[in-house]
Amino acid sequence: MSGQDVEIIGQEICYQGFFRLERLQLRHRLFAGGMSPAIVRETIEKGDVAAVLLYDPQRDEVVMIEQFRIGARADPRGPWLLEIVAGLIEDGETPAAVACREAMEEAGCTVTDLLPISSFYTSPAKTSQRTHLYLGRVDSRNAGGIHGLAHEGEDIRVVCLAAGQAVVLAEQGRIDSAWPLVALWWFARHHQEVRQRWLAESR
Repeated sequence: MSGQDVEIIGQEICYQGFFRLERLQLRHRLFAGGMSPAIVRETIEKGDVAAVLLYDPQRDEVVMIEQFRIGARADPRGPWLLEIVAGLIEDGETPAAVACREAMEEAGCTVTDLLPISSFYTSPAKTSQRTHLYLGRVDSRNAGGIHGLAHEGEDIRVVCLAAGQAVVLAEQGRIDSAWPLVALWWFARHHQEVRQRWLAESR
């Protein structure tokens, strides 16, 4: 099946704020053949995202961030989540450029190399948003402090962790946001290979 197997009957914008709520009436091709009856689905749209796990191969550290997340407001551990740098991709920007920009804005780090990890739908049951995920090489010696853009209400604390410690936190469920989990599970598999390559390139 392809995008041509979907017929949009009607579409309306129900709300436009930081996110856009759209309601669509549509029919789609059925696995058994023919088309479905008309159904209604809502989507929440904002645009695609670039996210990057920052890694210093010299110190064998990852640079993560901690910030308030409204969706976790009722979490018994609190709504401040340990995450990775991420930002929305604006018109005319590439995902790689956004990953580098956000690394500076949110963590004060300059990315000197960028490896693509994956590109995937963030939550396809409710949004068309795709996440473009990277591993970025940085120098973590001076990483730390509070960052973020005041006009966006950002209050972001930088957290440096030993690479192995970050993977253990993910395995223990103490990192429970999707982007860092995907990044860290990939990183756990490729950690030594990437470290050796980047160390060799810096000699």
